[in-house]
Amino acid sequence: MKTISILGSTGSIGIQTLEIVRLHPDLFKVASLAAGDNIRLLEQQVREFKPSLVSCRTSGAAAELKRSLTDYLPSVRIEHSLEGLIDAATFHTADLVVAALPGSAGLMPTFAAVKMGKDVALATKEVLVMAGDLFIEMVNRKGVRLLPVDSEQSAIFQCLQGSNEAGIERIILTASGGPFRDLPQSDLGLVTKDQALKHPRWKMGPKVTIDSATLMNKGLEVIEARWLFNVPVERIEVVIHPQSIVHSMIEFADGSILAQLGTTDMKIPISYALAFPKRISSGTPRISFPELGSLTFMEPDLQKFPLLRAAFSVLEKGDTASAIILNAADEVAVQLFLDGKIGFSRIAEIVLDGLQSIPSDRTDTLEQIMSFHEQVVLQIRSKWTNH
Repeated sequence: MKTISILGSTGSIGIQTLEIVRLHPDLFKVASLAAGDNIRLLEQQVREFKPSLVSCRTSGAAAELKRSLTDYLPSVRIEHSLEGLIDAATFHTADLVVAALPGSAGLMPTFAAVKMGKDVALATKEVLVMAGDLFIEMVNRKGVRLLPVDSEQSAIFQCLQGSNEAGIERIILTASGGPFRDLPQSDLGLVTKDQALKHPRWKMGPKVTIDSATLMNKGLEVIEARWLFNVPVERIEVVIHPQSIVHSMIEFADGSILAQLGTTDMKIPISYALAFPKRISSGTPRISFPELGSLTFMEPDLQKFPLLRAAFSVLEKGDTASAIILNAADEVAVQLFLDGKIGFSRIAEIVLDGLQSIPSDRTDTLEQIMSFHEQVVLQIRSKWTNH
């Protein structure tokens, strides 16, 4: 039996991870959970999956959870804040840590998990975007397994099984194009929050859904793929694939192309990461190719979606600080949009302005990376909150 810890248990990936655990109680046991402020759902998860430790985002949320679990205590230890996150990520009985916290919040606890020798199922793109070289160096030094959970990175990982990474000629990341793939660029300024949150293919959390609408999500995946698979940026391509059936492809030196196909359900890559190297039932429906009819591919419109182009530029520059600015500016801009303080088109404007106006700083250590990220967030938030 494999014992797992889940960082972000009340988010989309966390909920679906627990669905896989529920399907296979003979294979998986939950050691610890970490979540934000959704105490009602977290209480239900604690009662069903019986973790030994739970961490909440704030002390207030932890106190609320303790009150709701009065009859259950002291069967579970309840903590909060960064210290609680790190305790959940490094819990002594955990074999595998599912890192599914959105944004930069997942960076420190995921590093802590690897430092303690835990295998990591990685769903938090920002870990590799902000600190790819440091993180991969530690993964290699500790000899742990790094198992990608994003559908595209999982597809590449699956296609590589039994193959030599040195033979990769090209990584082809597929993108649905988001809800505004066919919308004229001139109309993007009129997009509402509700429209942006209606992804045509995937059910995800709000931050990832908005990033998919701007194609920033794909840009972050380009940076992520560079570090996961040790491939230079010139060998990474993005194609729009509206059906989202082909999750990504690899072209090898001999011209062969391998692709991983599946339904648009995150439980497939989640189950693969949890059970690796075995395959288990994910509980997802099967594809009927006659019903699909056809699969189509096209080039992304980099003028309409400039954040994808910006991500490639950051990689070409090879500057960790620029990747941090890209990520931090996007975090602020997306939250401002979700809060109704800016229009949709302003997201790209804020990110591109940040890349042009904010000078680089030292990012040689994890502490410097986090410090610089916080500086960038404060600077951009201050500039644009009352803009």
